[in-house]
Amino acid sequence: MQKARLSLFDTTLRDGQQTHGVHFTAGEKHEIAHLLDRLGFDYVEGGWPGANGTDSAFFEAPPKLARATFTAFGMTKRAGRSAANDETLAAVVNAGTPAICLVGKAHPFHVTHALGTTLAENRAAIADSVAHCAGLGRETLFDAEHFFDGYADDPAYATDCLAAALDAGARWAVLCDTNGGTMPERIGEVVEQLIAAGLPGERLGIHTHDDTGQAVAGSLAAVRAGARQIQGTLNGLGERCGNANLTTLVPTLLLKADYAGFETGIDRDALPGLMAASRRLDDILDRTPRREAPYVGASAFAHKAGLHASAILKDPATYEHVPPEAVGNARIIPMSKQAGRANLRRRLQEMGLEATDAQLGGILAEVKEREDRGYEYDRAQASFELIALRHLGLLRDRFEVDRYRVTVERRRDRKGEMTTLSEAVVSVIVDGERRTSVSESRDPEGADMGPVNALAKALVRDLGSLQDRIAAMELTDFRVRITGAGTDAVTRVVIDHADGDLRWSTVGAGPNIVDASFEALLDAIRWKLWRS
Repeated sequence: MQKARLSLFDTTLRDGQQTHGVHFTAGEKHEIAHLLDRLGFDYVEGGWPGANGTDSAFFEAPPKLARATFTAFGMTKRAGRSAANDETLAAVVNAGTPAICLVGKAHPFHVTHALGTTLAENRAAIADSVAHCAGLGRETLFDAEHFFDGYADDPAYATDCLAAALDAGARWAVLCDTNGGTMPERIGEVVEQLIAAGLPGERLGIHTHDDTGQAVAGSLAAVRAGARQIQGTLNGLGERCGNANLTTLVPTLLLKADYAGFETGIDRDALPGLMAASRRLDDILDRTPRREAPYVGASAFAHKAGLHASAILKDPATYEHVPPEAVGNARIIPMSKQAGRANLRRRLQEMGLEATDAQLGGILAEVKEREDRGYEYDRAQASFELIALRHLGLLRDRFEVDRYRVTVERRRDRKGEMTTLSEAVVSVIVDGERRTSVSESRDPEGADMGPVNALAKALVRDLGSLQDRIAAMELTDFRVRITGAGTDAVTRVVIDHADGDLRWSTVGAGPNIVDASFEALLDAIRWKLWRS
């Protein structure tokens, strides 16, 4: 049986750029566009030419894509102007992209209130704009904004807007759940009704937002009902609560038997690349990857409960709906006070280690005792591994910290303005030689970055013969939590590090935030030295 071909349209660089706090440079847009192209997406929407300086620069020097169709975004012409004489539409056309995606209203309320025009004029604007772009030889898509809300109020008019675009030459008419409030079952019903009314499903697309947490479900409902294009973003970026998450949609389409009748431009072998692209996007945006993200999250295949880990040892399918390797992820057996011997034995096996029953008991006892004192090891696997290695007699301390000091001073600078300066001094013994490093905490603009930053810099500044092994280490996240209250309060610090594709987390705890932070920093270096 021939499979139905689904078209995957990525709008990370346009709709994803509307995420609160997200700003791409032109260079970053180039890198992301090439990531998407290599994965096999059918369309890469680059942004709105002329909308801002970044997008203008991006379209003036567009990426050279091998597989994906590079697409510019814009709006249909304004009332009272012809499509050929609308300067906003002209900016989109002049970008010279092979495809153009035009957004237009499909909800009478928005036509009369937001645009201040008539329903007939809006329909004509859709048809004229699409015909103009298609007539220039550009593949044209029409995003029907607020379509589902419009269909609820006036199904005939909303449908007529789609028909106007398709009749004028649009390759795709895309149904947009712009406010993100339509239920998945309703999306499926509407798509079925449109196809029954004569609109071709092979020219219908779906564009959902995640305001009810159902953007992925809504997209899949549209596909099951007959739509053949899905629009979405990497990591679910997008305005408000985000768009349909392609890092969830793509593995679902490729790995789930329910969608075996469909195919995309992305094959199973490319799925590990999707996870890598997800992580790279977070790196570019300086965001911490969502640990709980489906398929690609660090915790997506983490089995903490002893009962789960015991079953996983017998057959991973007992608690995994797909193999983690299929999406480039890995199984994790976190260690915590809930852990049992099955968890621990499996975790050590993954490290290539074996332990006696007495050693297992000693490791578990220390983990539980330390967690009672405020430590947490299910998110700090590197610190756990160091505990295990010590009990197994396999950890050699490559250096010793003799002392450290941190000072935070508030003083006036040369301009007479009050500034803060954090400074750290760390003395270590490496290869029998004492080495002392001093570091201030300053960002490129000269602002103080705090005492922990100063400590981290001083600690890694000079470790003698060990220096090359830690030179590429990068602190990627720093999290602090206070547990308990009053005199029983404990500060827990979890620090994430990266070195290329290698990522690890460590933990420190105690009444003093500086001591807890330094402990986590030390663990990070010791673990990296052991791995190297």
